[in-house]
Amino acid sequence: MAVIRSAPAVWAGNLTEGSGSVSSKSSAQLRDLPISWSARTEDPAGLSGPEELLAAAHASCFSMAFSNTLFKAGFTAEHIETTVDITGDKREAGWTVISSHITVRGRVPGATPADFADAAEKAKDGCPISRALKGNVELSVDATLEQ
Repeated sequence: MAVIRSAPAVWAGNLTEGSGSVSSKSSAQLRDLPISWSARTEDPAGLSGPEELLAAAHASCFSMAFSNTLFKAGFTAEHIETTVDITGDKREAGWTVISSHITVRGRVPGATPADFADAAEKAKDGCPISRALKGNVELSVDATLEQ
């Protein structure tokens, strides 16, 4: 069964001086998050932008996929902490998301560092957000098993 999630955005003004907000129709958690061009390309000054939202989406997606990959390998994560760094840069075609780097640390009883790293690679390649980015954005993962 397909699922649809919706997020409306509003904008006023031109690109560089205007501002707007984004919300989620699917949950009450994301409401009127302020966005601006400068938050995307300069100091965010407390505002957000699509790249930050993409980083959040990728971090949450990866964490779920990683947990599932570990479980299928016979391990249950005690704690996983994932950070995703999205890099955008101005290219010939304009501003472009060029990479998504995943850093994951976690405690997984019984797992070896090799088990942890293997599961992280599989989750990097298999989570739905990674699959959406694959071929357009460089994907990488740094995985550290905590003892």
